[in-house]
Amino acid sequence: MQIAALQMVSTEQLSDNLQQAQTLLEQAAAAGAELAVLPEYFCLIGRRDADKLAIQEAFGGGPMQDFLATTARRLNLWIVAGTLPLSANSPDRVFNSSLAYNPRGECVARYDKIHLFRFDNGSESYDESRVLERGATPTVFELPSRDGHTWRVGMSVCYDMRFPELYRAYATQGVDLILAPSAFTHLTGQAHWEVLLRARAIENLAFVAAAAQGGVHPSGRRTWGQSLLIDPWGQVLAQQAQGPGVVLADCDAARLQQVRSQLPSLQHRVLA
Repeated sequence: MQIAALQMVSTEQLSDNLQQAQTLLEQAAAAGAELAVLPEYFCLIGRRDADKLAIQEAFGGGPMQDFLATTARRLNLWIVAGTLPLSANSPDRVFNSSLAYNPRGECVARYDKIHLFRFDNGSESYDESRVLERGATPTVFELPSRDGHTWRVGMSVCYDMRFPELYRAYATQGVDLILAPSAFTHLTGQAHWEVLLRARAIENLAFVAAAAQGGVHPSGRRTWGQSLLIDPWGQVLAQQAQGPGVVLADCDAARLQQVRSQLPSLQHRVLA
């Protein structure tokens, strides 16, 4: 199955970001992708944490969700929308939600980011809990591809990748592909991005698709980029350092079975 990880440099203007996403989705579909994954916060990287609140939508409808559904239908494409802000239980909080759409434009899965990022080194600080409500439910959906294989897909977002228990739970459910749309900071990405993603692929014998924000945003924030597609052996199949683009690779179900047969480490677990 051809998978596209879409790298963006989102701004504080929703309309501009939707146009950038549309262009990349069209490029991915034209290149033969069956699944395209947008990065975290594809719709907005604002100047303040609270900017997310102004564009929030109730789950099930709104300009962002309508755009995703319509584009999936028009392009006959599976789309996983990195994240967008969905209304939560409190007016000053939103969920950071990843939504999966099938080629009929139906939303078939929703994952609310479970682990909320916090970092402070004295000069750079982030705390997603200021405006985000934490999710609680790991999410798996099935994607029947043109190659005849039905892929089991586990959803995650960015900071989640530091918590391997989430991915091991996915492995025990037979997940073939892990998604990790992200907006890693440049500092943490330089240190940890690739090694964490390759570890998640290797230890769970699964493909990983990580679509990233990659560049300097109008707010001054700098994101790491390096969108990656990784195979179950930990081999990087495709990547892009910085800037908007389509990172495309063929994720082969036969390769998945080969690696799992040669090194059946998931069957050798002793500790729960």
